[in-house]
Amino acid sequence: MGKSRRTVPEELLLLALDPTTGTTAQPQTLDLGLAGAQLVELSLAGRIVPEGDRIAVVLPRPTGDPTLDHALELLRRRGSPVRAAHWIGGPRLGLRQTYLAHLERCGMVTAVPGQMCGVLPTTRYQASDDCTNAAIKQRLDTAIRTGVPPDPRTAALAALAHSVGLGKHLYPGNEGRSSRSRLRDLIRYDPLGGMVAHAVMDVQNGLPSQQNRSSQGGSGAPIGADRPGPRATGRSGSGGRVAAPRVGVR
Repeated sequence: MGKSRRTVPEELLLLALDPTTGTTAQPQTLDLGLAGAQLVELSLAGRIVPEGDRIAVVLPRPTGDPTLDHALELLRRRGSPVRAAHWIGGPRLGLRQTYLAHLERCGMVTAVPGQMCGVLPTTRYQASDDCTNAAIKQRLDTAIRTGVPPDPRTAALAALAHSVGLGKHLYPGNEGRSSRSRLRDLIRYDPLGGMVAHAVMDVQNGLPSQQNRSSQGGSGAPIGADRPGPRATGRSGSGGRVAAPRVGVR
């Protein structure tokens, strides 16, 4: 896989990076979103395919991206299709830090050491090219504003951004409410991204994975409201909200 195109995990992390604080929004759930984004990227690369709510490896050949290839190898070792929710919720803590280090090696972010309260060492991350981050956000803005169906990569990115709660980071306040709603609804344009996004929210809410989503016709229903909640049972909405447990690393 060449580096002419940024991967979905890279773009999701860049979207979550706060240019003011140098920290990532939604750190407790971002690891889950990155694990889901790896599945989306591996599918786009033709390495895996969905089988209901499971993921099957169909081409174990490396992509050339070390972080994706590690995930692909772990999936291959399973020997049989694995449920997306089981994979996303697996014991692979620290994926956010892994990808921050990856982005630093690729020159997409710069690590800035500092201290908290003058004592505790901290590291802030600044995007090396603000235009890159702006271009990623612009793709979401365009899809939200025009209503034109986005490409699968952008639709999957939107679904994952919503699933980990980045809507209020990207479109804050009451003025961003309609944009957050439209961000959520972009899920309908990518069935795989929708399935993965639902799996991310299932893990957050401690819900068991579902064998299939036949009631949704396989196309993905609008999920959640302003922030992730229980998965939808139809296209009309997701019902009440359940507070997600703290998952992931700080």
